[in-house]
Amino acid sequence: MSISKQASKLSLPQKNPGVGSVLEYLIIKFPNIKPQVWQQRMADGKVHWHDGSLITADSAFQPQQRVYYYREVENEPTIPFKEEIIYQDDEILVAHKPHFLPVTPGGIYINECLQNRLRNKTGLDDLQAVHRLDRVTAGLVLFSVNPATRHLYHDLFETRKIEKTYQAIANINPAENSIPPQAEQTWEVKNRIVKSVPKFLMKTTEGEANSHSNILCLKRLKDKALFELRPVSGKTHQLRLHMQTLGWPILHDKYYPILQEESADDYAKPLQLLAKKLSFTDPMTHKQKTFISPENLLL
Repeated sequence: MSISKQASKLSLPQKNPGVGSVLEYLIIKFPNIKPQVWQQRMADGKVHWHDGSLITADSAFQPQQRVYYYREVENEPTIPFKEEIIYQDDEILVAHKPHFLPVTPGGIYINECLQNRLRNKTGLDDLQAVHRLDRVTAGLVLFSVNPATRHLYHDLFETRKIEKTYQAIANINPAENSIPPQAEQTWEVKNRIVKSVPKFLMKTTEGEANSHSNILCLKRLKDKALFELRPVSGKTHQLRLHMQTLGWPILHDKYYPILQEESADDYAKPLQLLAKKLSFTDPMTHKQKTFISPENLLL
């Protein structure tokens, strides 16, 4: 059993959904967690209010109050790849995330995530990621060290004031009558991305574009090509879908263009997508900062 060293938190809604206790609300909120699991957590003192006082099975629902709990999973996988700290100062930390390691806790991963690994390594319990990469994507992730200035770095992403550069490798076996990409060829991809089914998938659809990427073919070798991708917007799975739009899905993508059956990670076949570079004007120093991943995708 893996138990989170950091508390997860949620705010009870302002409007009571018709429950008498916190326990009843948690059972409704998390239908995939058995009621007896919440009962046992409360009996073990693993659920509490913001002031640290314990929440029991009889604790009354209190609108807008924060509830803290500690996530547990059985048999948490160990990801056999190491992260690397690229840069650190009093405000931020930049790290390279390996393939297969999630950025933050979720699903079957609690302590095996980049954020918790870095908290343990640095002793910075307030360290928090200010953006995300897919678990199967490798590359640079920006963390906030100082909670007082965290909003400034969140704003870089919200206002698109940070330049992100990715690398990707795709199969380019040309279909009949199609033209393979050439080195130095560029594309500007704009389309509309919306949620699909299952809910973790996205899809392109008709309508006003809400996603935008600039793509460059860097090199072509036999049936594969290396691309540079510069997302302008930041939609979920945007680059994976934009490469599919061009007709060259990213190598080893288990979601696109066809969702594959769920299977264990194949560490020999990571998704060939890398967050290679981050560049921005630091909101605290007003100086330009550029960080480059030590990893490269190779044909």
